[in-house]
Amino acid sequence: MTHERGFWFPAVRGLVRRPGLWPTAVRQLRTTVPRRWWRRPPFLPIPDEGYLRFRFETAYGSAAEPRPGDIVHYLEWCRDMRRAGRT
Repeated sequence: MTHERGFWFPAVRGLVRRPGLWPTAVRQLRTTVPRRWWRRPPFLPIPDEGYLRFRFETAYGSAAEPRPGDIVHYLEWCRDMRRAGRT
């Protein structure tokens, strides 16, 4: 589910259209990608599949499927929460 192209390509495409979210996306990627990711297949800086499965299940339940646009909404939420913490 989480490592399928049908989910991630549209999610990344939605993020590319919102350059204001790029710093937030990089920050979130840095905090969720396992250390030394380049030593393990698929040799890409992506969060651990078990972590993503857990996060998706707690957000959507076991039967629901996330939508690619939800990634943009999540990053907007992260950005807003970070800004709210600064004020």
